[in-house]
Amino acid sequence: MSAKPVTYTRNVFIPVTNMCRNNCAYCGFRRDIGSGEDYLMPPADAKALIAKAAGMGCTEALFTYGDAPQDPRFRERVRAIGYPSLTAYVHDLSLYAISLGVMPHTNAGVLPAEELRDLADLNASMGLMLETTAKRLPAHSLSPLKDPEVRIRFIEEAGRLHMPFTTGILVGIGETWQDRKESLEAIGDIHRKYDHIQEVIVQNFVPKPYIRMANVEPPTPADMVRVIRMARDILPDDVSLQAPPNLTDHLDEFLDAGAEDIGGISPVTQDYINPECAWPSLDALKAKGLRLRERLPVYPKYVKRGWYGKMVKPLIEKYADGEGYRA
Repeated sequence: MSAKPVTYTRNVFIPVTNMCRNNCAYCGFRRDIGSGEDYLMPPADAKALIAKAAGMGCTEALFTYGDAPQDPRFRERVRAIGYPSLTAYVHDLSLYAISLGVMPHTNAGVLPAEELRDLADLNASMGLMLETTAKRLPAHSLSPLKDPEVRIRFIEEAGRLHMPFTTGILVGIGETWQDRKESLEAIGDIHRKYDHIQEVIVQNFVPKPYIRMANVEPPTPADMVRVIRMARDILPDDVSLQAPPNLTDHLDEFLDAGAEDIGGISPVTQDYINPECAWPSLDALKAKGLRLRERLPVYPKYVKRGWYGKMVKPLIEKYADGEGYRA
């Protein structure tokens, strides 16, 4: 295993809602409105998780949800908890997190520009998976906002706002090797233009028995090693590569191939997107020989530039005194 430091954040995972305008064939998290399994997390529950995370030393609140449904029933659900929109609700949760010393990092699907600007003021960083530049994949046939051009425009808009950003590719959803190469090249081109992509996740598809792609063969460890090496060759050197540690038994190989970050490790919550894949404990990772180094949800390069939401500046100034964060 590589002797280089491996970075991570200590976070709390807040799955704001499992209702989504998209209906991807590989997603086991989404539920239909009115299915009985759908939910919009009540404010008291979300705030309880944030408070628990603050007490356990977490510095990141990861707010994750898909594209807000246009169904009137969803809007009624949001109004029933006291908010005019889903973004207004997440705005309030973000303010609460900041008040407790936890910095928001929001993955909210494709937002209208005004809503992106609103949340950008409250976030240390934000994210949206590009997934692939391949068009008309069967996996995305019911997912209008998985159009790669729409997602690229959103990532670019975040760049114009100087918002540190996480994106990535999802490997094994029907794309070709050429698609993978072109997807990574597209991310590299965006970064060279706006210089705001701090990390790229190279994520392997994990089949589940209850999804439409249950019988699709996932990428092999050898495939993933090849993709990570490709990503390292294509992407600029200042873009960190992230490999989720709970989706593979071959993390050491992925790190040796060029990954250098393992994302959020939560002492509070599970990975709600892949609940069957538990996060490893920090002790277990250290026992495997990893040299772990905790980081903030905003990378040192952007701390030095002041590229983060104005509302988190006091927290940045409080926490950003570790290795690499000061000019």
